[in-house]
Amino acid sequence: MGPRLVCVLLCAVSALASGKERIVESVLPSLAYGSSCWSSVDLRNLGDRAVTLEVEAHRASGALVALVDHPQLTLTLAPGEQASFRLEINEETGAAWVKVRERVPSTDLSPVVAVSGHTECVVDNQLRSTAREVAYPLRNPSFSTDIDEMHGDQVSVVNTSEKFAQLWLCYSSGNLYSVPGKSRTTVELTPLCSSAFEVQLAPFGARQFPVEREGSSSFTMRTRGEAIVLEMLRPLGTGVRIYTVDSTIKFEGEAK
Repeated sequence: MGPRLVCVLLCAVSALASGKERIVESVLPSLAYGSSCWSSVDLRNLGDRAVTLEVEAHRASGALVALVDHPQLTLTLAPGEQASFRLEINEETGAAWVKVRERVPSTDLSPVVAVSGHTECVVDNQLRSTAREVAYPLRNPSFSTDIDEMHGDQVSVVNTSEKFAQLWLCYSSGNLYSVPGKSRTTVELTPLCSSAFEVQLAPFGARQFPVEREGSSSFTMRTRGEAIVLEMLRPLGTGVRIYTVDSTIKFEGEAK
């Protein structure tokens, strides 16, 4: 095989590799709907090329739900185009969510669609709005904290996988215990749960859990699942059923 033929083959393989399409996924959780609340998914094409997207919306149960006035999952945004969508949900929920898939036609190109959202609620004849931020799933994420400054907060959990996920919740009064090992260096202090729950989360399902229960002072959550999104929600005010995302809270987990 001559050098010229080798060069032609290598260039062809390189061209095929650079032209391979890939999918970039973004998850927008904690979308509220009901008699006084509604949420929107906002998309903006920042690039100079048309983009094909799949907007996959789910109820808290995991069931698919359509977008208002848009019966299909797939849509196209022209360069610079913006679009906003709501989910066809009539029941009271704060745990609806959306997965946005952007098709990037080549490895030489970057994703160009900005994904965001917002929830609006009418409270005492006032319209209150709060942003919804994009989140990315982790494998087996966990979280543990004292709740001195987190009264009223909730943890939003989304199982973005088509397999069931397992959740373990522990509400503690601050007491710890340990099981002695072969050496003192292996002893680990574990919260003594005053209330403990094991929850199975359906494929594509979502739940929200309070970080405080019956006067507990600490909260621990462990999960087992391939692609789980955890998000901390903070109430905007006393007696107001609208939450804002607390992006200062970090969760431990294995990146996908």
